[in-house]
Amino acid sequence: MAHGDITHIDIPVADMKAATQFYERLFGWQIRELPGFEGYPMWQAPNQISGGGLAPRSEGFTQPRSYVEVDSIDETLAAATDAGGSILLPKQPIDDASWWAVITDPEGNVIGLYEGAPGATEG
Repeated sequence: MAHGDITHIDIPVADMKAATQFYERLFGWQIRELPGFEGYPMWQAPNQISGGGLAPRSEGFTQPRSYVEVDSIDETLAAATDAGGSILLPKQPIDDASWWAVITDPEGNVIGLYEGAPGATEG
């Protein structure tokens, strides 16, 4: 993936089993938990390009959230705030080679950021 590509979409759910069955049946997505990500099953679209996760619904996370690949989360967070956005969740590790963060744009839209080393696991 390149800087600016949408790389991942999280879908908030309250009933993980029902949501898994719904999306598998509706879209034919393969949904499974990966080692180290228990309780957060990942989905894969048939095109093998698009993917994401089913995440527990929580306060402030009630709508699907797209994640955009960036070359540097640190630089993107600074650029976002300089451009009038704000940091909702600061940079956090996913594993030893990838990180994520969440920003809002000046209109209040929530956008996730993903930075990963080449070959790092993406959903």
